[in-house]
Amino acid sequence: MISKNKIKFLQSLSRKKVRDESSLFVAEGEKLITELMVAGFQFKTIVTGNEHFDKFNSIQCEKLVATDDEFKKISILTTPSKVFAVCTQRIYELNDSFLNDDLTIVLDNIQDPGNFGTIIRLASWFGVEQIVCSENTVDCFNPKVIQATMGAIAHVKICYTDLKSFLRNAREEGRVVYGTFMEGENIYKSDLAANGLIVFGNEGKGISDELENIITQKISIPPFKKNNLTVESLNVSVAASIVCAEFRRRKM
Repeated sequence: MISKNKIKFLQSLSRKKVRDESSLFVAEGEKLITELMVAGFQFKTIVTGNEHFDKFNSIQCEKLVATDDEFKKISILTTPSKVFAVCTQRIYELNDSFLNDDLTIVLDNIQDPGNFGTIIRLASWFGVEQIVCSENTVDCFNPKVIQATMGAIAHVKICYTDLKSFLRNAREEGRVVYGTFMEGENIYKSDLAANGLIVFGNEGKGISDELENIITQKISIPPFKKNNLTVESLNVSVAASIVCAEFRRRKM
């Protein structure tokens, strides 16, 4: 059994204010928690059913056993996992050691946790080690973001900053800043720099006006349509996967 106060605290970590104040976040599921463990994240609490404790004996932290009803109270999942963890956040600052001379994903006001989590996951898949976010992009430690990463949050550095200043500085340093636009140049016919910065905009509004003027090169994914019938636009995480795949293909 878990105390009512403990349940209340675990539930409170769904709120950004509490996560910021405590520098903690929650993760659910054996695969995700194992990824965090292997990556060296620090754990504060692990909540499991009895049968799962042996798998996490090496983690030095508070360990609790929960009933099915208690898991339902603390879980964000429709079907709660029998493994729930509270971990310490890894906070990255944008400095000279953050960016490497490789592809970088830049997110401008992404709001959907599922989209953000998927982008983190595909970044890990394509070997993109850093993501730079606008200050109004959804929190990367939002429980829904964490779940959507499927453990990739352990392998990608994420920071938040003023994108206008960041992108201007990047241009001054000779980096090419790409932006995804419907009217952009066909990505399959464009010159793509291996160490480019790729900006993806808000799900509904796209890249903000204040950043559009800083973009070095506008790119787009052309539709291969018949009879002029196609969807209006691609989901941002789908677009990100196609764009990253094309950048990486050029390196092969």
